[in-house]
Amino acid sequence: MWKVALGDRPEFVAGDHTHLREILHPAKSPLELGYSLAHGRLSPGQRSKRHILTSSEVYYFISGQGRFTINDHVTLIEAGLTVYVQPGGEQFLENTGEVDIEFLCLVDPAWREEDESILE
Repeated sequence: MWKVALGDRPEFVAGDHTHLREILHPAKSPLELGYSLAHGRLSPGQRSKRHILTSSEVYYFISGQGRFTINDHVTLIEAGLTVYVQPGGEQFLENTGEVDIEFLCLVDPAWREEDESILE
């Protein structure tokens, strides 16, 4: 068994300007994983930068409200919603609510800096 507390993971600002904590990553954990899992947040009134990953992503939204744009298709998001982003999907997230948007993001295969392109 292996476990980790969210508070034990340092928060950093990602290239897309969301605040992330990597929960699980095969390069940083003694686990046999093909994916990575991060906790993210975006403050009210903020927008992430448009970006593309070569990996697929699954977002699970924990709190907040906003708009998630993938390839010019806008989806309204709220707590409890899950969104899939295909590899190469151009995306950004906007917080239109009064509280932080919090989410979990699973990236498969695991996130690598060289697999992400920031478009702005």
